[in-house]
Amino acid sequence: MNEKIALLVDSMCDLPREIIDRFGIYVIAPRIIYPYGEFRDRLEITPEEVYGRMPDEIPTTSLPSIEDIMEAFDRIKLDGFTHVLAVHISNALSSTVEVVAMQAKEIKELTINVVDSKTLTMGTGWMVYDAAKNIAAGWSFDKVVQRINQVKSQVKVYYILETLEYLRRGGRIGKVAGMLAEFMHFKPVISVDLEGKYFTFAKTRGRIKSIEKLVEIVQKAAQAGPVNLAIMHGGAQDEFDKLVKRLTALPNIKEVVTSDISPALGVNTGPGLLGVAIQEL
Repeated sequence: MNEKIALLVDSMCDLPREIIDRFGIYVIAPRIIYPYGEFRDRLEITPEEVYGRMPDEIPTTSLPSIEDIMEAFDRIKLDGFTHVLAVHISNALSSTVEVVAMQAKEIKELTINVVDSKTLTMGTGWMVYDAAKNIAAGWSFDKVVQRINQVKSQVKVYYILETLEYLRRGGRIGKVAGMLAEFMHFKPVISVDLEGKYFTFAKTRGRIKSIEKLVEIVQKAAQAGPVNLAIMHGGAQDEFDKLVKRLTALPNIKEVVTSDISPALGVNTGPGLLGVAIQEL
């Protein structure tokens, strides 16, 4: 039997819509919750709308619903696919991958492999993009799965925030630590470790120095060899535009993707986020 492979992702991979549409990638979305209603991330509410309402309105989030996950699998079956590669945000940061894996066990008509990317935003996005190109090239399911686990070790994500207040509110950073850092004007560069958990990669003092540290990280990675680079922002358009101009001028950058951070992630970071996701080639 010929394999027909579908890709399933969550909207928190932050792949641009153009890439999702080009490769026919299926997307499930967490919910953005306000007192007056729930909205599916990116599908029913845009990043601009969410960031624009902050700090007056700060929503909460919930996982993609079981109904949405099962509907996605149903659409995949109806579209004639035989295999599914589902790639999702780090399980240490969201239970999305657990919920998808649980539902996948109920699907007997499809061969499904659920992957914990151990990262987020375009770190996951690079893994998915690579898999999409390999599927389009006619690779076997086993080979695509093997390859995505190799790419997992090649991607690194770094981001900076305007304020730690949103991480503190969301319980992602201790209240005392967050308040002390703000008082001292510390602006940490946050990354994701091998377990898929946040950690402080570097400490800087002030916004300008934190941006310069991001640039330095990309420069060092590109000096070591060719890289793919994603540049992301959440509610920081002007700084983002300047950062894109600087980074795309660097040598050894093979492909550049620009994206905004999904509202489901932005709720815990707030406006003012700048980030990069590097895939070492």
